[in-house]
Amino acid sequence: MPLLYKIKGKETTESILNKIENKVWKRLERNMGIAGFKMDFPNEIILAAFKEERMLEVYTKDYTGIKLLKAYPFTAFSGVMGPKLKDGDRQIPEGIYRVEYLNPNSSYYLSIKINYPNEFDQAKTQFSNIDEMGNDIFIHGKAASIGCIAIGDEAIEEVFVLTQKAMKYEVKVIISPRDFRKNEDFPLIENIDWENELYMLIKEELDKLKGK
Repeated sequence: MPLLYKIKGKETTESILNKIENKVWKRLERNMGIAGFKMDFPNEIILAAFKEERMLEVYTKDYTGIKLLKAYPFTAFSGVMGPKLKDGDRQIPEGIYRVEYLNPNSSYYLSIKINYPNEFDQAKTQFSNIDEMGNDIFIHGKAASIGCIAIGDEAIEEVFVLTQKAMKYEVKVIISPRDFRKNEDFPLIENIDWENELYMLIKEELDKLKGK
């Protein structure tokens, strides 16, 4: 495990929630009212991150549909347009992922682990050993990135709590080079010939989300 994510404390998800949950709900009160989000009921959420816009959007999903809850600007960024291909390339992945677990002891305050490399990534890699593709991709606090999505401490508190409440569902994480609902042009990526296949999958998922 890279130094960045070595466990440095003895916090648990429960102990973190005890410290931050009340203030998080207070900060989100207006957003929850607009989106019809009920804090005392497990809500399904979807996370959508956009590299070009440098923004993470959180959507809530229930029987009334999918609604934007809140958007958070990146506090740091690394890499360029295009998917992550190998360990050390500093690229933020692109694709359809899910949350694996919550880390209450991240060196960057709190973090949320996504399942890069997913099945699509593994099907496209040229490496026989998937460890060479890199791993340990998180959404986290603070303001530094070496391939992860950094959104600052206050923002990660909110996304951490919302994700914990939604963990009974599969929390989907869409990472896109840009918001294809606003700009449908697919970037051309050097050294691969499957970017259109990837971006069509991402666009299909984004089209399910209600625009702002």
